[in-house]
Amino acid sequence: MDLVIRNAQVVDGSGAAGHPAHVTVRDGRIAQIHRDGPPPATTGESLDADGLTLAPGFIDMHAHTDLALLRDPEHTAKAAQGVTLEVIGQDGISYAPVTDTTLPTIRRAIAGWNGSGDDIDFDWRTVREYLDRLDRAHTDPHGNSGIAVNAAYLIPQGTLRMLALGWDDRDPTAAELDLMRAEITEAMHAGAVGMSSGLTYTPGMYAKDAELTELCRTVAAHGGYYCPHHRSYGAGALAAYEEMVALTREAGCPLHLAHATMNFGVNKGKAPDLLELLDRALADGADISLDTYPYTPGCTTLVAVLPSWASEGGPDATLARLRDDDTAERIRHHLEEIGSDGCHGVPMEWETIEISGVTDDANTPYVGRTVLETARANGETPWTTARRLLLDDRLGATILQHVGHEENVRTIMRHPVHTGGSDGILQGAKPHPRAYGTFPEYLGKYVRDEGVLSLAECVAHLTSRPAARLRLADRGLVREGYRADLVLFDADTVAAGSTYDDPRVYPTGIPYVLIDGRFVIRDGLRTDVIAGRTVRGAAYRP
Repeated sequence: MDLVIRNAQVVDGSGAAGHPAHVTVRDGRIAQIHRDGPPPATTGESLDADGLTLAPGFIDMHAHTDLALLRDPEHTAKAAQGVTLEVIGQDGISYAPVTDTTLPTIRRAIAGWNGSGDDIDFDWRTVREYLDRLDRAHTDPHGNSGIAVNAAYLIPQGTLRMLALGWDDRDPTAAELDLMRAEITEAMHAGAVGMSSGLTYTPGMYAKDAELTELCRTVAAHGGYYCPHHRSYGAGALAAYEEMVALTREAGCPLHLAHATMNFGVNKGKAPDLLELLDRALADGADISLDTYPYTPGCTTLVAVLPSWASEGGPDATLARLRDDDTAERIRHHLEEIGSDGCHGVPMEWETIEISGVTDDANTPYVGRTVLETARANGETPWTTARRLLLDDRLGATILQHVGHEENVRTIMRHPVHTGGSDGILQGAKPHPRAYGTFPEYLGKYVRDEGVLSLAECVAHLTSRPAARLRLADRGLVREGYRADLVLFDADTVAAGSTYDDPRVYPTGIPYVLIDGRFVIRDGLRTDVIAGRTVRGAAYRP
């Protein structure tokens, strides 16, 4: 039946100022936008949106919900923010394509991001099978099958490399490179939208530029983009950004920079240097976009900060090195005195490393404290504390890394190619508040309270710009004929409820969210509707 949304202030995602209108939704799409006169009559439902802003649903360009979408039919952490589409398969490691051999290792390697997966039936191996599994993950009381919010998938380059080479730090043979290219082609035909990398995570970081360039050529040939977590956000950040720009230009592949920021003390105040680099490339014809989250700390696993040589061979090899006193001392030396590649070339500052989650409940006392705080309380060195936790939690611990700079965050979010991405990890007792708060934080703090962005500009960053990067012809704008993925929020009250002390709190001021024209949030509460599906890329072949 028709839905008429009356008296809304429509901010349509184009960047234009808002305007009052009545919007009719029919069969999952925006049927009419009435800018003048009274609302149209309807035999269906009518919602009075007086005082609310109507915008396209928000697109999370960097999500870590690869298993959460299978595990949780409600997924309120994202739906309550107004997120109607997530891009998963991030940072070069995810669960497809895999083999019976690689899947168990991957599950262990990213248990800190997604949980162990013991509650999931891993009945897929290919990207097509994974996406098809998402589309039948849950069935609601109304007979709809799918997932809580829509999802697009990036081919994870580290997972590809593991499939072809294992966990070895070496160049691929010609046959191995051909295998990776063939897997990319198959995945793009299955509906992937591009490829991600985690170039500070093993085994993806072992790939040299020549290898990545060849993979990006294949991605580009099928209409996709490259989304790298590049080789450094610290001591070598600018060089790492420049490397990605040059590599993708050589490959002829669009570039989307993941959680693009400038962290650690060496980069304080250097966001303008990054933007100058990007502006030069854009002026020369490069196709570049980026995403950020509106917070200063990062979030990853504790094992990720180790030097790459310590992780060669996979999790079991890493644990063996940590158990050996002499090798553990070499790891400490790299971390604390040299600056490991896993920690972006910056010597470790243990006071910045807060434990946010553990996989073994016995390690809960670590959570919510920095490594330095726990070490001092125990009368031991920080490395002794960190090493014990890595071993006891079998590399599963997650961390908040307090190394960001507010002025960099603000400067980058103003850039015309910026989009929003939560980078939210839902696991752990005290996850980063961005998992529950990224989009209302933009609208509340950075638009209304501090005026860093105008409302119209911010909505464009969160809707039409990411839709354009994903090459979605019917999403990201409030336009007749577009899909009715919509959010209604109160611009005067919208705010993130999540905090560092209490991160699992839903936002306020977002009473309605629709996906495919159906309410998934109504009167501020999650409904029983399952309306999300996979969004397949340009090269999709049914």
